[in-house]
Amino acid sequence: MTTEPPDPGTDVALYVHWPFCARICPYCDFNVVRARGNEARAERLTAAILDDLRAQAARVGPRRLASIFFGGGTPSLMSSCDVGAIVEAARALFPGGAGEVTLEANPTDAEADRFAAFADAGVNRLSMGVQALDDARLAFLGRNHSAEEARRAVGVAARVFPRLSIDLIHALPGQSVADWRAALTQALDLGFEHVSPYQLTIAQGTAFARAVGRGDWSPPDEDLAAALYETTQETLGAAGFDAYEVSNHARGVAARSAHNLHVWRGGDYLGVGPGAHGRLTLAGVRTATVARRGVDAYVAGVAAGSPWEERADLSPQDAAEERVLLGLRTVEGVPLCVLDALPATSRPVAEMVEEGFLTVADGRLIATPAGRPLLDAVTARLLTA
Repeated sequence: MTTEPPDPGTDVALYVHWPFCARICPYCDFNVVRARGNEARAERLTAAILDDLRAQAARVGPRRLASIFFGGGTPSLMSSCDVGAIVEAARALFPGGAGEVTLEANPTDAEADRFAAFADAGVNRLSMGVQALDDARLAFLGRNHSAEEARRAVGVAARVFPRLSIDLIHALPGQSVADWRAALTQALDLGFEHVSPYQLTIAQGTAFARAVGRGDWSPPDEDLAAALYETTQETLGAAGFDAYEVSNHARGVAARSAHNLHVWRGGDYLGVGPGAHGRLTLAGVRTATVARRGVDAYVAGVAAGSPWEERADLSPQDAAEERVLLGLRTVEGVPLCVLDALPATSRPVAEMVEEGFLTVADGRLIATPAGRPLLDAVTARLLTA
């Protein structure tokens, strides 16, 4: 029998978006801007983030703090003092909890030299964008670090932080199953306890999308992409990493991302910083928020008491659909009662259980190992019934 996953209840998590990057990677479609020449804007942004955090805390009322996550962008370009100020403010506004404080980082030597300062500021989990351990692959991906820098940075981080995660990208042009298995095997020697292996996606508006459109190169076909996914599961599983979510593997339950699990379980979270998304329960209604995307627009919006570019009350069906989309990505799945807000799901659920793509256990709907690689199709079939 499985153990019932924790209920996020009224706890609230905090997501802080720091948009500045040393360079813009050609595959990135996040809300990012170049850091160079923006030092003064960065100072104003930190002040605005703190003001926004205080205002949102007043809006949502007393809560327990579930976790803090600094994403971007490149939060490791932040001042450690600024990181510390945000962590301190969040813990004061939402007492209790917040055992996990994650910061995303790039593995350049310059940033690795600052890891100890981030730990002193309250960060206890680092998520490092290694992406590859081959210089040619890193150059293709537009990264500003070498494979050797990545190895050194992971070594430093492992000594400084109690928790360490790395990101890796696969499905690169010309990458075979054997290439990817070798890359994973090599990475496993670095000593991290959590890894997020992502398939390279070609997002509209990116440099990679333009290159593919010109015919400069092509992503792998579906059969090769599926084989790379299976290789990921086999290689990491053999090394003791559980695939607790489609693109996240942890060596033991304690190594799982508490922040991401809070979001996937449908918990409330504040989004502060340019373009940050949030999900809050306000006056009993699940509410989606998106902050103003531009740095200056966000700073001005916070000052005017209007930081959100979008705010939408989700209907019970919309909230349930979102919960299914996120929850089925995890090994926990979603409570069957979530489906009560969705029309006509009994037939597709029964069909996909019979076909081996879904299973029901302990009152929860869970994607099977056969269903997880096809999750987009499974959820589309379930939600459009």
